Amino acid sequence: MGLRKDIWKVFLVKKSLQDIMTSGFLPDTTLDITGDLKFYTFLADPFGLKEDNIFYIFAEYYDYRTRKGIIECLSFDENITLLERKTVLSEPWHLSYPYVFKQGDCFYLLPEASKNNKLTLYQADVFPDKWKKLCDIDLGGDIAVDATPFFHNGLWWLFYMLATKSPGRQHELHVAYASCLTGPWTRHKQNPIQKGAASSRPGGTPIILPNGSIILPVQDCLTTYGRGIRPLIFDALTPDHICCTVGSLLKIPTSLAPYIEGLHTLSSIGDMTLIDAKKTDLSAKGIFLQILRELK
Repeated sequence: MGLRKDIWKVFLVKKSLQDIMTSGFLPDTTLDITGDLKFYTFLADPFGLKEDNIFYIFAEYYDYRTRKGIIECLSFDENITLLERKTVLSEPWHLSYPYVFKQGDCFYLLPEASKNNKLTLYQADVFPDKWKKLCDIDLGGDIAVDATPFFHNGLWWLFYMLATKSPGRQHELHVAYASCLTGPWTRHKQNPIQKGAASSRPGGTPIILPNGSIILPVQDCLTTYGRGIRPLIFDALTPDHICCTVGSLLKIPTSLAPYIEGLHTLSSIGDMTLIDAKKTDLSAKGIFLQILRELK
């Protein structure tokens, strides 16, 4: 019976993701953009876009009473004043990690949905709140966790961890590539390209450095889920060859207290960065909630 619960909040950092990843330093100055949390709910996995001077931030909204995540969008003006907050995608299954991106004039959303045993790509009918299913991405039988798409050198790349209960296959980072976003996708011959709980689960937006290297934020889950973020640095990313090294764990600023027990998403929004951070709760209400669950 898991009595201690992770409670996540989303914060805005007025520093670029590239500066954070290359310096290995998260500044103390952050802005809590989550607002008040209702009983045993949290907001996590933030991704965003800036369009027409509006910041659109997509995140997982999770309620421990229903044990299901939905996707919310929070919109802010340039003064980071909240304009609107609404649910933009809900399915019968759990959704999280709402990777939102724009290609040409089209907006896309690729949320984590491994509980449905599929990876579904959505396209906006009306951005940011009306989405239609575009396709299911076929990865040759792989069920992807926290799939992270990225366009580089004329190809679409997809980083993902496998959804599996097999101890020998857990904590593996896999890569696939395609000439078209909707596929067909080819799994890389070097898969898995990274192993281990400290550096195999995607955790944010890939970036390209001036020297051509690519950095993918990855989660460190070595001692607990969402312990922190590390940079995974790619010196080569081609269909023929992948070469990557793992960087140091980012230190969580003490200014986020009491949300200093974990960090598992860093994503770019304009020249700023979105993060989430957690505290854990062991309150009497939480224990009572878990007991009711077990009785049901």
